[in-house]
Amino acid sequence: MADNPTHILTVSELNRLARDVLERSFPLFWISGEISNMTRAASGHWYFSLKDSGAQVRCVMFRGRNSYLDWVPKEGDKVEARALVTLYEARGDFQLTIEFLQRAGLGALFEAYERLRNKLEAEGLFDASRKRPIPGHPHQIGIVTSADAAALRDVLTTLKRRMPSIPVIIYPTPVQGKGAAAQIAAAINTASQRAECDVLIICRGGGSIEDLWQFNEEIVARAIAACKIPTISGVGHETDFTIADFVADQRAATPTAAAELATPNRAALLNRLQQLQSGMARQMGYVIASRAQQLDFLGRRLLSPAQQVAYKLSHLGQLNLRLQAALAKRLQQQQQHLLRLQQNLSHLNPQAVLSRGYALVHSMDGQLIRASQQLAKGQAIQLTFGEGSADAAVTSVNPARPQDH
Repeated sequence: MADNPTHILTVSELNRLARDVLERSFPLFWISGEISNMTRAASGHWYFSLKDSGAQVRCVMFRGRNSYLDWVPKEGDKVEARALVTLYEARGDFQLTIEFLQRAGLGALFEAYERLRNKLEAEGLFDASRKRPIPGHPHQIGIVTSADAAALRDVLTTLKRRMPSIPVIIYPTPVQGKGAAAQIAAAINTASQRAECDVLIICRGGGSIEDLWQFNEEIVARAIAACKIPTISGVGHETDFTIADFVADQRAATPTAAAELATPNRAALLNRLQQLQSGMARQMGYVIASRAQQLDFLGRRLLSPAQQVAYKLSHLGQLNLRLQAALAKRLQQQQQHLLRLQQNLSHLNPQAVLSRGYALVHSMDGQLIRASQQLAKGQAIQLTFGEGSADAAVTSVNPARPQDH
């Protein structure tokens, strides 16, 4: 749109384009400065400026982020902020969206954090290839945390709600204060050596970077990496990331989320079991009905000896009837044929011709006279009629005329 010289931008379009450019160009970064013009709105959002000796920039920290802080900044505080660059489109104001805020002076901790993170990453301790899967149905779950921590109560409550039948072993350890890192590592090593559990949850509640620092210590990271049991790290709030999160086989946003990752959902399993049971019942019903239908079909084909004899007798009776019918039909056909022959024969019978007034002429020696040329005047002949015969003498002979032929 901006590349088209003929297009006239609206103010909203211009600000939206500028905001897109800013947000793409600046990744999440750290900035330090002094708080000024601090305003805490009724909505819970914080509005202020960060300034140094030469410049200032407007900032906003939304309620969803500032609620995780355990302190409230005031006018003149020196702070370090993790921020994103953006533009408030409605007013065209360049501003920073603050994701995290801490008092100035903690930069050394972040430098130590980055050095250790880079070191362990180079050694391959964060590689996905070494991450082990969390068992879907653990027989026993271990927890490394403080025995009186609120995080432990949250984890136990979640485990009881999701799968109360799974036993839990707690490996208690301080999670804050001097020397806590070594004790956390020792608790992890104990759980690994005992090998009593199928999964190990390492957790504590939220807090400042100083509170969570024990989980950024190298001794804890190496204990997690060496643990023979699959591990879940649930340290702090969703926005908190520690070295322990990177080394563990699975990172959870909170201790409660770690408990959810470690256990199957009993309600979901029961629901799935009910679905499988219903499906199995339907399938069994279908199979039984199908087999019953097949049995009925085979039963109709299965005959007792008496039924087989009756069937054969019935079949023989049918064959006998068919044979008699065929014989009767054949006899009728032969009778009709004989009648036709008789009729044809009667037509050819000389006697039948004679009965219509004709006569046969024979010489006295029995020769049939067919033409007048066979006779002579005075010759004796014999006449045969339809009824009877007579002797006669030829008084004259008339030869055949050409038109008589």
